[in-house]
Amino acid sequence: MSIGLLGQKIGCTQLYTETGEVIPVTVIQAGPCSVLQLRTLKKDGYEAVQLGFRDKARSRAIKSERGHVAAIESKRRKQRASAGFEPVPKANCEPKKIIREFRIPTGGFAVGQELTVEVFDQILSVDVTAISKGCGYAGVMKRHNFSGQRATHGVKKCHRHLGSSGCSAFPSRTQKGQRMPGQYGNEQVTVKNQKVVMIDKENHLIVIRGAVPGPRGGYVRVKPTNILPVPKTNPWKLNK
Repeated sequence: MSIGLLGQKIGCTQLYTETGEVIPVTVIQAGPCSVLQLRTLKKDGYEAVQLGFRDKARSRAIKSERGHVAAIESKRRKQRASAGFEPVPKANCEPKKIIREFRIPTGGFAVGQELTVEVFDQILSVDVTAISKGCGYAGVMKRHNFSGQRATHGVKKCHRHLGSSGCSAFPSRTQKGQRMPGQYGNEQVTVKNQKVVMIDKENHLIVIRGAVPGPRGGYVRVKPTNILPVPKTNPWKLNK
């Protein structure tokens, strides 16, 4: 299983193939990401590779964030060293704004290693996870695509209302999960099996066919698709 990358959504545009066909695409700056930590079965109970993206100013990082990526002299560190404990390897980099884990085998990775968009060289399709745009408080017609009530006889100024939401004598309560008005958007969304159109290694860009959740400048997580069977061809792939 291949590892993914953390990145930032640049925006949407369109590209043209050699035959003149238009491809709607989203441009994402993926990486470079630093390997901050390796989770192991023996110590953590699971295997994962922890990545960090975008440097965070030291003046805005608390001591625990700085100590996570670099060795900081402290009383506890000296006590552990004198007791014979092996120090935990550090990435020796700046504190990171975004830190996420990819649950994959840790073989072949090392703390402090830098991963770039080259990890997607042989990848044809990816899954992109991001926080969708928030649309505030919305009613059921906008949030759940309800058709609304009749606009004719017997309906008194409640054409866009929810309508009946409870049950009869049994179980005499509203069922859990009932679709109602509420916050619309601002939740984690994953779009699957998006085709990779182009990779720009020099500028750390990956161009993906179709739309990606979130606004311009929003942070995303890109990883090889987990849809089976894995596609063997990609008609949208352009050379860069």
